[in-house]
Amino acid sequence: MASYSFTLNNKPVQVDAEADMPLLWVIRDLLGLKGTKFGCGIAQCGACTVHFAGAATRSCGIPVSAVAGQKVTTIEGLTGNTLAENVQKAWIEEQVPQCGYCQSGQIMSAVALLRRTPKPTDADIDIAMQGNICRCGTYDRIRKAIHRAAAMQVPPATLQKSLSHS
Repeated sequence: MASYSFTLNNKPVQVDAEADMPLLWVIRDLLGLKGTKFGCGIAQCGACTVHFAGAATRSCGIPVSAVAGQKVTTIEGLTGNTLAENVQKAWIEEQVPQCGYCQSGQIMSAVALLRRTPKPTDADIDIAMQGNICRCGTYDRIRKAIHRAAAMQVPPATLQKSLSHS
């Protein structure tokens, strides 16, 4: 067993783990953060999505050894982030969650999308979110919530100007 240090939610952490232990289990079992969910274990469902190297990443498919010295953000680490808070507000306003199990992964993917594409098209959303499975089938609401969150990012003066030209 080796010791691995990395930054989790803007805080330095150190864990003793096998090199091939999935980051998901490090986050949940060794560090006690339960917001990142186990879904499939083969990086196909998106329930375990975190931000790593600036991108939405499936934590069940990445070994802890790959994140040594790097920065990782979980759903718990989005607190205080205006973009993430807008995504969460939009999720509530559009009544996205049903069972809620996939939602932390969905939100992590949506935040990553809006960081790189502040005004996504439906096609942009479909591509970015295709790796996140929702058994309840709330995909239309997810798309609406992402558009709503994107609109929240527009500075009020810009929004007022664009509305007056409609």
